[in-house]
Amino acid sequence: MDERRIKLSKYRFDKAKESLNSASYLYEKKLFNSAMSDAYYAIFHSVRILFAFEGIDSKTHKGVVHLFNSRFIKTDLLPRELNAFLSSAFEMRLDSDYEDFYLLNKEEVKEQIENAEFFLNKILDFVKKQYNIELS
Repeated sequence: MDERRIKLSKYRFDKAKESLNSASYLYEKKLFNSAMSDAYYAIFHSVRILFAFEGIDSKTHKGVVHLFNSRFIKTDLLPRELNAFLSSAFEMRLDSDYEDFYLLNKEEVKEQIENAEFFLNKILDFVKKQYNIELS
């Protein structure tokens, strides 16, 4: 395995973990829109861990969603529920960032943070099995 790809994947893992920790912290402070955004970014950076190993990427968030779906979900490398988590978090992040008066409730945000943690763990398991590399 190319050392550059491994370093990039570890960097992206660190970003995913930081976003997840930030989401939890913001949730505790009742800053739900910001927590939602960071939960999404934890998932986003988790996806890009895989992209580092595959030598692929996208310049847009929609492109990341599409590429993840076509390369990892439609090929049955990863469970379909992960695509649902990514798509849902992406849409909620867009709404919370750009829609006036969009309010998230505590339960929705907590669920998204739990989904982000589950998502990251599934990616780490996949990386360990597929590439024989442990990032955590």
